[in-house]
Amino acid sequence: MANNICVTGEWYHCYNRGTDKRTVFEDVADYERFLTLLYVSNGTNSIRISDQRTGSLSMFLENTSIDRTEPLVEIGAYALMPNHPHLILKQVADGGIARFMQKVFTGYTMYFNLKNKRTGALFAGTYKSRHISNDQYLKQAISYVLLNPAELFADDWKKGMIDLSQIREPLLAYRFSSLSDFLGSKRQENKIVTEMGEFYEKKPTLDEMLSYAISYHQENPADTEV
Repeated sequence: MANNICVTGEWYHCYNRGTDKRTVFEDVADYERFLTLLYVSNGTNSIRISDQRTGSLSMFLENTSIDRTEPLVEIGAYALMPNHPHLILKQVADGGIARFMQKVFTGYTMYFNLKNKRTGALFAGTYKSRHISNDQYLKQAISYVLLNPAELFADDWKKGMIDLSQIREPLLAYRFSSLSDFLGSKRQENKIVTEMGEFYEKKPTLDEMLSYAISYHQENPADTEV
């Protein structure tokens, strides 16, 4: 069962969805604001981002003067879907995941509400987290998160009913997951995530990742029907 009691030094699959499964990322600016928050919120120092829609993701990633101080988490993988984000996080400071998630989701809700002239909760309560107990389980969870955008191109991908050759190009081109970072692409968003190569003798192919992802879905259906 998912819970939010996290142990320092351990990995977790964390996620949340929009209230009533509503869309929480409506355009590119929304996705980029959330990614910006993943970057600037990962530190013991509090960095305020203007509530106004100013400052691009690129600007923040290029800004060497930003002092986040000590990290709260390591971000192993992420994928942003229209109505929910998935994150693979390792807690590196006591209470780090809870503090990081609070900073990210509060900051994003404030931004979204101001932008859309709305009030109230944007996400369905507090985030959920599932402990990842070993390296094999971590490989499955990472693959599940990174392939989650396949849902945008093939509804039944979690059942294995998918021809990866038909969606390989859009999946690799999807900007709002860390799949391309995981596979070795050099882009600014590399700064958001931790290099996960140490967990693999050789990085898996997309076909191998699909097998891992399907296994994770079958073992954790409650965590994968967000």
